[in-house]
Amino acid sequence: MAEQIIPPAKLAHFVIRSPRYEDSIAWWRTVLGAEVRHQNDFLCFLADDDEHHRLAILSVPTLAENDRRAAGLEHVAFTYDNLDDLLTTYERLKEAGITPIAPINHGMTLSMYYADPDGNQVELQIDTMTAADAEDFMTGPVFAANPIGVPFDPDDLVARRAGGDAVESVIEYLPA
Repeated sequence: MAEQIIPPAKLAHFVIRSPRYEDSIAWWRTVLGAEVRHQNDFLCFLADDDEHHRLAILSVPTLAENDRRAAGLEHVAFTYDNLDDLLTTYERLKEAGITPIAPINHGMTLSMYYADPDGNQVELQIDTMTAADAEDFMTGPVFAANPIGVPFDPDDLVARRAGGDAVESVIEYLPA
């Protein structure tokens, strides 16, 4: 019985420690469109879906600054249903003064990375391939040559979609 591997049913939530409590709450609410489910002076629970909380923010005013040279979590990612949802979210966040630090076409995903007030990163993405196609891509020579992907200009993608370009054309992976 102990040899049987049972994967979790879902990712329940993640928790962020922040010396910028109110700023972090505002940022994550804006980025995810999350609602506060409970908040007091040291802990806030947020959700953007039917989960009781998907994210919690813990106020720790005495924390040192985030050191990206230290071991830790690189980022957390959220997948949108389609390109237009991702681009609409990009435009909404841009209007709120939140812009991606790294928009990257990974081939199997089109991703925009953002940093919260403490430097924690979140990836907003869409899948551009089926799971089977993504597996083939990731085991192939194009991905082996560049497993990171290529940068893109989100404003260019917005303009292309507004001009009527097909989704397939806009998300096409063009290795550098």
